[in-house]
Amino acid sequence: MLDLNDVRVFTVVARKGTFSAAGRELRIPTSTVARATTRLEKHLEVLLLRRSPQGVSLTDAGAEFLVSCNHALRTIRIGSERLQERRVNPRGLIRVCSPIALANGLLVQILPEFLRKFPEIRIAIETYTDDFEREPKNDVDVFFKIVPPRNSVRRMRKFPCTLRGLFASKEYVQCVGKPEDPHELLAHACIGAETWQLTNVSSQVTEIAPTFRVTTCDPVVMCDLVLRGLGIAILPLYMVRQPAICARFVQILPQWHPKPALVSALYFGPAALAPKIKVFSDFVEEIIGTDRDPRVKEAPFEGLFGKPDEA
Repeated sequence: MLDLNDVRVFTVVARKGTFSAAGRELRIPTSTVARATTRLEKHLEVLLLRRSPQGVSLTDAGAEFLVSCNHALRTIRIGSERLQERRVNPRGLIRVCSPIALANGLLVQILPEFLRKFPEIRIAIETYTDDFEREPKNDVDVFFKIVPPRNSVRRMRKFPCTLRGLFASKEYVQCVGKPEDPHELLAHACIGAETWQLTNVSSQVTEIAPTFRVTTCDPVVMCDLVLRGLGIAILPLYMVRQPAICARFVQILPQWHPKPALVSALYFGPAALAPKIKVFSDFVEEIIGTDRDPRVKEAPFEGLFGKPDEA
């Protein structure tokens, strides 16, 4: 049978590039590393590594096999964690990747309570501001997205969607006026990114591709720019309904509604079953899209969020 220790040695050699470096990391002799990789190649009857005085490099077969090895070893590690951990006392590191606006507006606000509740869990947060269509790397446990994933191989958990509208400042409307039809948006200064999909009360759908005066996906940035009178943007309702600033906004085309923003979390298959991941996901679900959601702040709660399938 395939020796999993040989597989693990192979993955370290592939990452380090030399037998000696792999031996130092694994704390075993270089000769043991070399024998393990040779034994694995003989078992598989294929060459995985090219040897040279400078080190080793992967063959095509080796590169393909390495992907399978990393997935398999990760699955085994997660399975081991499930056996060692207990739901009443989950522990370990959770690697989270999130859009920066969601991280700042939600995650950092609720993490203190979560970490007090589960003191043996640690969190590593990586944020991103662009390339929303990208898929997570395998070393990320929970990957938050604000657009639906395309053909993701990961498990997905959907949260309540964020309802949005078109808004401008009173100053902008006084200077430029308001569009009366979605296609008139093309003649206005707009702030945002990609195509805008709008639906009216009769379920008629239209798509608009504005020439953006400022291109950004960050709702906090968009809100600030709108307040400064730079144009029209699609903004979350929880943001524009804050008592301190709502009087400065004018809703544009109120009979047309932008597509809600769906918040979802992607998990690598077995990771979703790990106790530390499950308690984190459950905790987030208890808060996001409810009156406990910190993004709501002082805004009236009713009508801010919708069901996941509405997005």
